[in-house]
Amino acid sequence: MKHLIPLAAAAAIAACTHTPPTAPETGAAPAPTNDDLYLVGGYRSEDDWCQLTGETAFTVNFLDHTADLVSCPTGSAAAQSLVETSDAQQVAETGGYTVYTIPRG
Repeated sequence: MKHLIPLAAAAAIAACTHTPPTAPETGAAPAPTNDDLYLVGGYRSEDDWCQLTGETAFTVNFLDHTADLVSCPTGSAAAQSLVETSDAQQVAETGGYTVYTIPRG
């Protein structure tokens, strides 16, 4: 019985320690660290860190009339959410951003 008490205490502590869900970023998205991307505006909403991306010398080969080009800060919760909720396919990384193509539905 004495051996069960420490196990029960350890189990109770382990149950209380968990990783909270990723909170959405607040405020303005960070600016890219180079001029490769032309960020037009929030993709899913006005304040979305994932941005619809326009044509530049870097992005021209990724543009397609049947898909949206979207760039998100690399490793952000916004990028994770975009990948989980859409058919986003990564096509590049530049300036601290990951670039995705998303077929238009």
